[in-house]
Amino acid sequence: MKLRVGVIGLGEAWENRHRPALRTLADKFEVRAVCDPISHRAEQAAREFGVKAVDGFRAVAQRDDVDALLILSEQWYGSLPVLAACEYGKAVYCAVSLQMTLDEATLLRHRVEQAGIAFMAEFPRRHAPATVRLKELIATRLGQPRLLFCHKRTPVHEKATARAKMLPKADDHRDLIELVDWCRYVVGTEPTSVFGLSHFVQPTGTESDYRMMSLDFSKDQELGNGVVAQISSGYYIPQCWEEAVSYRPPAALQAACENGIAFIDLPANLVWFDRAGRHQESLEHERPVGEQLLSQFHRSVTSLVRQVSGLEDAYRAVQIVLAAQQSQSEGKRVFLQ
Repeated sequence: MKLRVGVIGLGEAWENRHRPALRTLADKFEVRAVCDPISHRAEQAAREFGVKAVDGFRAVAQRDDVDALLILSEQWYGSLPVLAACEYGKAVYCAVSLQMTLDEATLLRHRVEQAGIAFMAEFPRRHAPATVRLKELIATRLGQPRLLFCHKRTPVHEKATARAKMLPKADDHRDLIELVDWCRYVVGTEPTSVFGLSHFVQPTGTESDYRMMSLDFSKDQELGNGVVAQISSGYYIPQCWEEAVSYRPPAALQAACENGIAFIDLPANLVWFDRAGRHQESLEHERPVGEQLLSQFHRSVTSLVRQVSGLEDAYRAVQIVLAAQQSQSEGKRVFLQ
């Protein structure tokens, strides 16, 4: 069964992940409409799939020939396309980290559940070949994680106008949401407390060039007796410093386990050490993440059992990141419920 989809927003991963996956999975997906605020991009993508560009996400959601929405870019509309999908009964593939308060996240979860639609949040780090292999090693060779170090370093433009657009505001936490989910997935349990810290760019003090949080997975509020994950996101290297950007980039994820240690470079490189020494694996031959995720979405929509893969995970990640923001403002660790 082909799933008729409307594409809303052509995000950063369109060229490398979503467009190739839709091409490869042409037996499962049929693009019927494309919407993007940049009209010439929407028209170009629409022509490639033999359809017309549509003006506005609501116009896509209300079409009778669209079964599901692929929300691939935040742009300005945030969670509004998801709410439109709920209104018109369309399944949702959400590839963005939605910016919202906890009350807004609670409302969104309620609306999705009330509408009874299939919903899938895209967490590509979970399904990356290197992550899948790490989970196998944790179960067989490395043992349970003790410490996780997760980092994302993003170059920024030198000019002030561009820098202002790329640096995250104090309440911008989209990067951290996916990193938090990644650590939760690798550990396999829920954190019990979080401590957050940001470095703000002067003189405004409203933009941050480095954000960090420490997740403690200890039970019964006994700090330091369980897994600890340190997560950081940095925007402190100007893009013009090309050599600095590429110099000794930290591993996307470093996992110190009971019987060894592993280093992940996304999407498919994994180096791990145990008593036998060093082991290096390149998993480039694995099926691309975009194809895996869209195939999973197709199964969830066409299944007789309603699925909301990732909805609770996305909600929980938002809760944790907002708790880290609370920790930042109060200057103390916040315990999670």
